[in-house]
Amino acid sequence: MNVLVVGSGGREHALVWALQRSASVAGVHAAPGNAGIAHTATCHALDPNDPRAVAALARELAVDLVVPAADRQLVNGVADAVRAEGIPAFGPGADGARLEGSKAWMKDVARDAGIPTARHASFGPGEEDAALAFLESMPGLYVVKTDGLAEGKGVFVTEDLAAARDTVRSYLAGDAFGDAGRTLVIEEGMTGPELSLLAVCNGDPYGARPLTPAQDFKRIGDGDTGLNTGGMGAYSPVPIAEGRVDELMGTFVTPTLEHLAGLGIDYRGVLYAGLMFTPDGPKLVEYNVRFGDPEAQVVLPRLETDAGELLMAAARGDDLPELEFSDRACVTVVMATEGYPVSPYRTGDVIEGLAAVEATSDAQVFHAGTAAGTRGELVTAGGRVLAVTAFGSTIDGARRGAYGAVELVTWPGVQYRRDIAADPT
Repeated sequence: MNVLVVGSGGREHALVWALQRSASVAGVHAAPGNAGIAHTATCHALDPNDPRAVAALARELAVDLVVPAADRQLVNGVADAVRAEGIPAFGPGADGARLEGSKAWMKDVARDAGIPTARHASFGPGEEDAALAFLESMPGLYVVKTDGLAEGKGVFVTEDLAAARDTVRSYLAGDAFGDAGRTLVIEEGMTGPELSLLAVCNGDPYGARPLTPAQDFKRIGDGDTGLNTGGMGAYSPVPIAEGRVDELMGTFVTPTLEHLAGLGIDYRGVLYAGLMFTPDGPKLVEYNVRFGDPEAQVVLPRLETDAGELLMAAARGDDLPELEFSDRACVTVVMATEGYPVSPYRTGDVIEGLAAVEATSDAQVFHAGTAAGTRGELVTAGGRVLAVTAFGSTIDGARRGAYGAVELVTWPGVQYRRDIAADPT
């Protein structure tokens, strides 16, 4: 089969990489892709968030499968437009993608499906007084989230009530995230280790299959300090999930898919449950409707089942194959540009050292925010620039391999966390 992967980040590069290693896949296209993806796949310039443009390109290329890989594409209805052309799409329609497009609606789904989650309430324009009153009823760890998409940056967690009040006012006024924050969710803060549980779904609530779990690192700084990002690294397997995946599927994924089916939503693609292991047991932090980034960069490399067959079966609504994963551990470290995650951040710096990684290391570099410079050199073109992934017989071995490769790559102002997978839970 021939596949079109839609998007331009590290998750998309990992998908292209996995599909190109699948016996069922003859060729992979990407739109728009990035400088790293362009080394091995044909890239096509287009707006990935434009459903009509994506559907037209899929028809023109006569591909057999389309993989819309990012949240905004799915919320905008890219999968719907592709299916309207008679082409299978791996991803939910706009109705199912609302799970990520609206955190308030996602919380309603969790409540109605009986999913354990934090105490919460949603507020919109004109409800500042009610929002502040609810905030002040929280016990002391305050969580404020944009209702809409904010590239992983719309979550504010603090123990400072005054800072939380200011955040509520800023969101509702549209000062921080525009319309995405004018409706917000306030949650009771939870504590404990987190887990990313991704399940491949084929439209049958009882036919979903879990991928190997991962744990990611959201904050920009070591020790989980600083602002939230789209993810600064990840590792897999996760010791805390050992022997518990079936239980977690039964508590979170299956009831959610049952509820969506009851609403008439045919959910196909990935359902990503972000969980926290609190003192009161596992609880839902959020749902995403696509592969996580950087989780994809540790989960997909461990997948030994043919990725093309798996994604096509889900897209068609067929029974999914049994999933097999490598026994080896995998760690990825994200290298970001100076200033990230506060925009505008610095871009256009020349990246050096990638040839040394390719020549001397077993690491795989997934490109996220890269572009070709005016003289053909590789330059930074985004906040998160590269995800450097390595295998090892243990998590510590994979970690040492990833950081060994990271130390070979540089550009002015490069930043990365130094504690990814340092203390696996």
